[in-house]
Amino acid sequence: MANTESGIPIEPVYGPAALTDWNPTDKLGEPGSYPYTRGVYPTMYTGRPWTMRQYAGFGTAAESNARYRQLIEGGGTGLSVAFDLPTQMGHDSDAPLARGEVGKVGVAVDSVEDMRVLFEGIPLDRVSTSMTINAPAALLLLLYQLVAEEHGIPGERLTGTIQNDVLKEYIARGTYIFPPGPSLRLTADTFRYCRAEIPRWNTISISGYHMAEAGASPAQEVAFTLADAIAYVRTAIGAGMAVDEFAPRLSFFFVARTTLLEEVAKFRAARRIWARVMREEFGARDPRSQMLRFHTQTAGVQLTAQQPELNLVRVAVQALAAVLGGTQSLHTNSFDEAIALPTEKSARLALRTQQVLAYETDVPHTVDPFAGSYAVERMTDELEAAALALMRRVEDLGGAVAAIEAGFQKGEIERNAYRIAREQEGGERVVVGVNRFALAREEPYAPLRVDPAIEARQCESLARLRATRDAPAVTAALTVLREAAAGPANVLYPMKEALRARATIGEVCTTLREVWGTYEPTGSTW
Repeated sequence: MANTESGIPIEPVYGPAALTDWNPTDKLGEPGSYPYTRGVYPTMYTGRPWTMRQYAGFGTAAESNARYRQLIEGGGTGLSVAFDLPTQMGHDSDAPLARGEVGKVGVAVDSVEDMRVLFEGIPLDRVSTSMTINAPAALLLLLYQLVAEEHGIPGERLTGTIQNDVLKEYIARGTYIFPPGPSLRLTADTFRYCRAEIPRWNTISISGYHMAEAGASPAQEVAFTLADAIAYVRTAIGAGMAVDEFAPRLSFFFVARTTLLEEVAKFRAARRIWARVMREEFGARDPRSQMLRFHTQTAGVQLTAQQPELNLVRVAVQALAAVLGGTQSLHTNSFDEAIALPTEKSARLALRTQQVLAYETDVPHTVDPFAGSYAVERMTDELEAAALALMRRVEDLGGAVAAIEAGFQKGEIERNAYRIAREQEGGERVVVGVNRFALAREEPYAPLRVDPAIEARQCESLARLRATRDAPAVTAALTVLREAAAGPANVLYPMKEALRARATIGEVCTTLREVWGTYEPTGSTW
């Protein structure tokens, strides 16, 4: 008998006995109604398709801007920005720790000047922009707002999302800066700021994607993502906000794997769990607070460097799983991303994959076509039970932050990743083109290469910035920020003024490090 990626047995045949005592009113409801198992909107894609995002950003801001324009001209309806590692870690491009990493895995943004170039000629009031940035997310959002204001676009006309999910960084990725306490304080400040200044912005995209890429099973992905979300809700409430003031702007970010049936079940189970948590634990009354709205990205970890054209098939299946699971927006990986940054052609093919699903298939013409399926409903119930069991273990440890400090989530994910790797090595889990149907000799492929001179040019740009700006104004603005960080004030307002004065991301983060410290992980006890 086969098992799902969560280790749940898959029956060869499902029938009515699989759903004994199963109540469709309680388990499903109607599309757009509690508990949102069938989707967060009544009509889903029958009126319009999901938002088609393409995650892009590499090298310089000018090069990324050119790629964004191509994506928009090709029919993309939303931008998704990748930042390089120095930007993600709050370091300027000329910092010693940034050496060799500038522009490699995303675009380098050091100041408001880079952000101007990044979005030059793009109508920020007519596109939705998602920014994959976490520890310094507030800074990138403020830079975006400053550029919009320079073009006369007020905050209330901006739409998009910042990932801003630092808790999963301690679990899976490692691009954290500050300890968990100050990081959660910065998250709460961002919630308050956006409610007042950028009300249509999604202030956080709570991410299971990166945990899945690190090896989490679907059940772990749901459980640990929702446990983190509960921690954010508690933090905001503890800071004096009412749940229905901020919860409608929460959003989520999940992976879509090639295991289509389990992935559909995963998305449905996640919606149902979250709706009940928000209603029963936090007393949310606004239906939007109970909706789990999410972005999906196809599974980069399942792409192979061997026979890379097979990734076109994998991505199509993964995208179909996301759509059948009810995603609100979708990024499809390019087939060559296991080798290098995607080429222009491969990025276009990835977008065309979504367009084929949206305009050539009949999938968007009916809401939740799997509803009532013996197999999918049984899998949904089993995934829900498995995720809830893991969430209870996190609670028993004292909540997400305490569990992170104990190394619980990281240890569970590592064990699952090891299990998957062993199954692949032993041939129990087939990876076409790798452990079965491999070629004796791979065909040559010419990947996109990042110009190593980018780092030098970015450093020269920083030198010009520091030579031409009003240095006393920058120093004064950073002093005000330092005082705010040491007290209870919302740090985003003085942070914005420092960035307006042309302080760099590294300078702002260094100021906060001086007050809040940096995070040093302890060894796992699991």
